[in-house]
Amino acid sequence: MNTVNYLRPYLRQLEAEAIYILREVVAQTERPILLFSGGKDSILLVHLARRAFYPGRIPFPLLHIDTGHNFPETLAFRDRLVEQVGVQLLVRSVQDSIDQGRVVEEKGPTASRNALQTVTLLDALAEFKADAAIGGARRDEEKARAKERFFSHRDRFGQWDPKNQRPELWSLYNGRKHQGEHFRVFPISNWTEMDVWQYMREKQVELPELYFTHLRAVFERDGMLLAESPYIGHLPGEEVRRQQVRFRTIGDMTCTGAVVSTAATIDDVIAEITVSRFTERGTRADDKRTETAMEDRKRQGYF
Repeated sequence: MNTVNYLRPYLRQLEAEAIYILREVVAQTERPILLFSGGKDSILLVHLARRAFYPGRIPFPLLHIDTGHNFPETLAFRDRLVEQVGVQLLVRSVQDSIDQGRVVEEKGPTASRNALQTVTLLDALAEFKADAAIGGARRDEEKARAKERFFSHRDRFGQWDPKNQRPELWSLYNGRKHQGEHFRVFPISNWTEMDVWQYMREKQVELPELYFTHLRAVFERDGMLLAESPYIGHLPGEEVRRQQVRFRTIGDMTCTGAVVSTAATIDDVIAEITVSRFTERGTRADDKRTETAMEDRKRQGYF
């Protein structure tokens, strides 16, 4: 692995901060775990973890909460990356939570399993006795994300209280907790979407093809382009068409919107983001159910 750093100064500072936080997690906790979705932010975390602990291996497993409604390209990329890096992958399924009666699946053409992930995640963290769950959330994504600290405390029910977070002065992180509590740790909190793409370009990090233009069957709903899939029912008047699109985020197919795009390279994507008037979370239908959808889910234990 090439350890020489040719980054621009501000990217080098962000990288150093993230690496420092990853090392703090390993130093302060006993059983950390990295939440892996197959999206660019979790791919970035894997890359940073490799740099943080080189020449050793990443000292914690990856955990993927599988909704069962993932893009096939995401799963194929996930498996290829895990084999390449040589890291342990743990997978827990929302379908298992449904079968066990832990959650009730939504019905109808607008149904999504995205919110159901919370129970599966909390069950998995309890099963593996994880005391820190490392995630790729960034403060620029959404207003609820902006309230997070680097070390974000969760109570013994996995719940988050944004008004009861610990101060983080002078890069000092308080990892003390009581039995049953854990931390969500967000090493790339200070990164923006543009920072992530520019870093990926400089480091030549491979990304799933979904992030670049491709021809796909889509249909429009509430101003969003959703990918045609067996997991989504249609409402009257919704017509499927084939269009050149890409995805700015990668999540459950039932709630992840595409954008019309001809961006075929990272440079193209960066140019497109530069003039975009919408945030990447603006393509997520699950964030639009209510004004406080993300914060409500986070309070219950969501990512």
